[in-house]
Amino acid sequence: GHGGGVVSRVAAMPRAGRRRARFPQRQRRGFKEPELAVCSARQRRALRSLFYKMAPKKVLLVSTSAGSMGGKATGLWISELAEPYYACTEAGLDVTIASIAGGAIPIDAGSLADAFFTADAKKFLHDAAAVGALTHSVKVDASMAGAYDAVVMCGGHGTCVDFHGAAAATLKSVIEGTHAAGKVVGALCHGPCSLVDCVKPDGSALVAGLEVTCFTNAEEEAVGATDWVKTYAKLPQDALPQDALAAKGATFKEGAPFSSTVAVSGTVITGQNPQSAEELGKAVVAALA
Repeated sequence: GHGGGVVSRVAAMPRAGRRRARFPQRQRRGFKEPELAVCSARQRRALRSLFYKMAPKKVLLVSTSAGSMGGKATGLWISELAEPYYACTEAGLDVTIASIAGGAIPIDAGSLADAFFTADAKKFLHDAAAVGALTHSVKVDASMAGAYDAVVMCGGHGTCVDFHGAAAATLKSVIEGTHAAGKVVGALCHGPCSLVDCVKPDGSALVAGLEVTCFTNAEEEAVGATDWVKTYAKLPQDALPQDALAAKGATFKEGAPFSSTVAVSGTVITGQNPQSAEELGKAVVAALA
């Protein structure tokens, strides 16, 4: 294969060249490019090609920054970030945590209750590097469009506030640019609120004709959130997320309430609820393999 050719060319370098053309060391945020000053132009091209093949693919996990909706506390549903985070990091991917406002991310206290506080969520909150990334999240910026191999919108009712409309203008541009570049777009539970406003370069709805899922009308009713979301989320026509996506021409995939359900439609990957978080993370990893 290609690797053997590169290695043989490196072996053919003068000994001094081999010492200088150090291969990159794994770092938390990727790789430093090897020093190539003493190599020939051909050797530089070969090493650079190998370097970029070796560099881990980059995933952006995006969280809400909204800690309340209609006066009621909400935020990020922690397992919906923790489970994709570990699915990706354990697969060797380079993960960045971002949020709409940047900085500390509000966690929905409900997601810390015994019934919902999953093993990965507990592990995350005891992981110094993970908590550091959560409390110092990067602010979503237009330059992120196309810069990541996958952008994944995590859930929690906070997303009903800042993942659509004016508050999400920058996130919208990042999602549209990522999708247009052929990269992976993922969204989980209420995270697909972020897809409602998005369009393709031709102006048509991004989700039109795609099979997608999100927290269902039946699940909103089961947790007593139907009126709260209709009143305060301000999705088009005061719709629930399921209906807002369907109105944009999506084919809605509805699993049994609180079952793991993931829809993969080209490069768009969506998960229905917190129970789908691990499966969604694995689907993103598979799409980047």
